[in-house]
Amino acid sequence: MVRVELRADIGDGVVVITMDRPDRRNAVDHETLLGLLAAQEANANARVVVLTGAPPAFSAGADLHGVEQGVFASDLARTLRGFTTLAAPVIASIDGPALGAGAQLASVCDLRVATADSKIGVPAARLGLVVDHWTVERLSREFGWPVARAMLLGAETYTGAQLHAMGSVHRLGGLDTALEWAASISRLAPLTIAGHKLALESSAGEPEADPAVEDARHRAWASDDAEEGRRAFLEKRSAAFRGE
Repeated sequence: MVRVELRADIGDGVVVITMDRPDRRNAVDHETLLGLLAAQEANANARVVVLTGAPPAFSAGADLHGVEQGVFASDLARTLRGFTTLAAPVIASIDGPALGAGAQLASVCDLRVATADSKIGVPAARLGLVVDHWTVERLSREFGWPVARAMLLGAETYTGAQLHAMGSVHRLGGLDTALEWAASISRLAPLTIAGHKLALESSAGEPEADPAVEDARHRAWASDDAEEGRRAFLEKRSAAFRGE
């Protein structure tokens, strides 16, 4: 379930999108993706969008109960790109884990506010999965090559304070900090912001299609290791990967 509310009290045109599955630490399932896509469409004319998660997490990742490639992967890609094509700046308000798909969502936000002890990372290597090339490019641009390498190759997580020191988290604080910033931005010239966002996204471009990258991703998702990774995660034990 995704709850969407207008915060008229802090400035016209500020929209807060809250991922609201606290019992699953806001793990992203297909219904969540459909809710986010609907929220993007419904709020295309917002001045500022704040994306957050109900306590105790921003999002702990993809919900591994029934998540496969196919339609879920396609709609995840649509959701991620949808935030980048909104004319309004999108602020991620991160408090708690932002892992896997949660980190992907944080990476497509234009600005990030996080509490100092929030954990951000893409531990796909603990699950035997490979993220898509577009996500790799996005993580590299938003968090920097060294951090992206550590996240993807070492399954490392970083705190909000660590990423703030590196410039990848723009401000430290909770939702109130994000809303104050959103209110300030909402009073700026919207056409200027839309033009600058369009230019920033255009400068990033799309990664060149590399069949080898896609083959590696599909091979990982279809592997016995991926099945073992999901099973181990759900059983709360260490995975025993065999490279097959």
